[in-house]
Amino acid sequence: MRVDSSLSERQRAAAIVLFESEWAWGAVAKRLRVSANAVHRLYDRWRVRGGGALVTKPTKRSFSFEFKLDVVRRFLAGETKLDLAREFDLSSPKLIETWARKYRYEGEAGLRPKPAGRRPKPAAVPGEVGELERL
Repeated sequence: MRVDSSLSERQRAAAIVLFESEWAWGAVAKRLRVSANAVHRLYDRWRVRGGGALVTKPTKRSFSFEFKLDVVRRFLAGETKLDLAREFDLSSPKLIETWARKYRYEGEAGLRPKPAGRRPKPAAVPGEVGELERL
């Protein structure tokens, strides 16, 4: 479970009990008087992992470009996010949705790993007068 979740441990446990009693996520949010978005995210995780949605994952997983591309292509071919998340033991179907959005907007480059940090400044060309020197 995310440390920065807006739901308390008690609220998450109560929501899981209500999900298992076949309550819809919107009704659960109203019953518990909490954020509908937070309950919806929990509901998606619950549909994938059942009661295991309350368990904190020890580390953040990273996925290869090929893995993401395969999952996104299968999703775009018509398989459901939920089925793919279960098959590949992903934390949430939302992850597949995010990858698919990046693929649609940026193509395959959107799924490739990005270097961390800021981009380095371009190297100055010898003989060229810099902005500070011009001033």
